[in-house]
Amino acid sequence: MFKENTVKLGIAPIGWTNDDMPELGAENTFEQCISEMALTGFKGSEVGNKYPRNVSILKKALSLRNLEIASAWFSTFLTTKPLEETVTPFIEHRDFLYEMGAKVIVVSEQGHSIQGLLDVPLFKEKPVFTSQEWNRLAEGLHHLGKLAREKDMHIVYHHHMGTGVQTTEEIEQLMELTNPELVSLLFDTGHLVFSGEEPLYILKKYLHRIKHVHLKDIRQEVVDRVKEQDLSFLQAVKEGAFTVPGDGAIEFDEVFTTLATSDYSGWFVVEAEQDPALANPFEYALKARNFIKEKSGL
Repeated sequence: MFKENTVKLGIAPIGWTNDDMPELGAENTFEQCISEMALTGFKGSEVGNKYPRNVSILKKALSLRNLEIASAWFSTFLTTKPLEETVTPFIEHRDFLYEMGAKVIVVSEQGHSIQGLLDVPLFKEKPVFTSQEWNRLAEGLHHLGKLAREKDMHIVYHHHMGTGVQTTEEIEQLMELTNPELVSLLFDTGHLVFSGEEPLYILKKYLHRIKHVHLKDIRQEVVDRVKEQDLSFLQAVKEGAFTVPGDGAIEFDEVFTTLATSDYSGWFVVEAEQDPALANPFEYALKARNFIKEKSGL
């Protein structure tokens, strides 16, 4: 289905150890995580909180398993803090990813974000940006985009539950305000469906700007309970709102078909933060890998 050598398939370490709640999967080591990734047939990974930040050490550990780094998350605070407080750590992050061979940098605005707050209802308290904050976000992202281009890299914006860029309208606002040469989009199936959006609409409308893809599924019954009981994002994760492709409610056939017939080139990264004590990471990685091969041929 996909043209040869256009798509690489990776998996995020968040299924082994959660970045926001490190107690989930605390017992799972870095070596176990990347070994199981390789064993299940993935070719790359994003960076988790247990990954060494020494480039030579990380490169050796990954090369022994024939793995690469696809990208890594970076939190921006462009709407709430002075620009320099985001720029300085961003440059360090960019340079680390550049040395690791990554081509894209995942960014997500965390100003006013509630995604890391345990007791704040996800839907009732979702942040909404003012006009001034939208402008600060766009200007700041342009600055980061220029810094990324200095290394022939791109920033890919991650729309995310519990943030100011979550809904279809907000993604459209961000795309309208930003220069496509400097700001690209990360397409995440799970976050769109969780929010109540139509993922294929976003995929088809912004296909030309999508440079990174997260393949994530949802358990609809858990998402419904999150809304009914006013649960937070972290509570939703603990309850199992997310799972791997092929284990939830999302239909991926047209997603794969649309991407296969496009000029997309880059990574597909399986990402499903859930409690590894309830969803064995190796088992679920294998489940995702088999599903993707069956549906896409990758």
